[in-house]
Amino acid sequence: MIDLLLLTIFSLASLSCNKKNENPVAPIVPAVKIESASVIRTPTASIMHFNVGLDKTTTNAVSVDYSLTDGSATAPRDYVAASGTVTIPANQAMAEIAVQIKPDPSDTRQENLEFTVQLSNPKGCTIGTSSSKGTIITENGTNFTSANTGYTTPSTYTGMNLVWQDEFSGAALDGNFWNYESGNNNGWGNNELEYYTNSPKNVFVSNGNLIIEARKESIGGFNYSSARITTANKKPFTYGRVDIRAKLPKGKGIWPALWMLGSNITSVGWPACGEIDIMELLGHEITKSYGTLHYGPSSATHGQKGSSYVLSSSNFYDQFHVFSMDWKQDQIKLFVDDNHFLTVNKTDIGSSPYPFNAPFFFIFNIAVGGNWPGSPDATTTFPQRMIIDYIRVFQ
Repeated sequence: MIDLLLLTIFSLASLSCNKKNENPVAPIVPAVKIESASVIRTPTASIMHFNVGLDKTTTNAVSVDYSLTDGSATAPRDYVAASGTVTIPANQAMAEIAVQIKPDPSDTRQENLEFTVQLSNPKGCTIGTSSSKGTIITENGTNFTSANTGYTTPSTYTGMNLVWQDEFSGAALDGNFWNYESGNNNGWGNNELEYYTNSPKNVFVSNGNLIIEARKESIGGFNYSSARITTANKKPFTYGRVDIRAKLPKGKGIWPALWMLGSNITSVGWPACGEIDIMELLGHEITKSYGTLHYGPSSATHGQKGSSYVLSSSNFYDQFHVFSMDWKQDQIKLFVDDNHFLTVNKTDIGSSPYPFNAPFFFIFNIAVGGNWPGSPDATTTFPQRMIIDYIRVFQ
């Protein structure tokens, strides 16, 4: 009996072991992934950190090889080329790849630069996400250069004195001359889509130029940012010759303007205060600029006189052009590169009050969208910039 009992126990144990061997527990094989990373480029060297992680931990160390591939960022100009193996220790879920980013002492503003980190040859794991982007953020650099080609005008005129100028030669916009306007202000009367800021992302001075930059970014509940500056209460003028040298942006839905409003707008409103559009451009018409005068006792009785100027060659984007006004009592003439294209006399606006014999202030801005240009579309690229070399007023 005892022998039979022992035999039965041995048989059951053997059967149990055989069942276990038939269904062994599968080892844990984690999947490795790499996250994208970014760093702001500065005048000193920096490090970009890429997180390499597992979807689950394991009791064994795992490893994966990595290499860097050029994109718009290239080695050794923008980063230090590297390759190697990254190891994630047992019972841990994260490791790091550190990439050295080269400095830019000039802090150049340009499109962000990218390169790729590629994973391969996994050991003790599988590859879930095999590559990621490294972004070197250069879009906010303070140094921006632009070729100085194009039309220019003299710094003196016979019989006239230079009463004000801004050559934008300082390190920042001169607060003695300029104000920043901000927000969207219910579309500024035109159903515009941008949000104006005083951020150096959108308005800054570099290498003798003022740059106003429109970007596609979420801000203040809107999808675009830009800038709008004025000389209200600081530099109003009545009469004289005005020269503004500028390069203009382009693209569907982009609407740059160099213009003036009557200083009494806060008391009489628009259009009774008067509006002088020295230059407006629709971004999809890069060879054509507009000049217009607006007037009238109220919006319901708004009147306007205007015309356009079309370049015979080139465009308003690639080179500088000069937008000018010759402003006398009861008469305004507008010019592009000293080519006269519009005259408005007091008699031209009929019985409507003539508001243009009074002080006006300047406004520079890039609007995005609005009733006149329409919205940006798939062909519109960002950022878009208006580059102003100088403004000069002679009397």
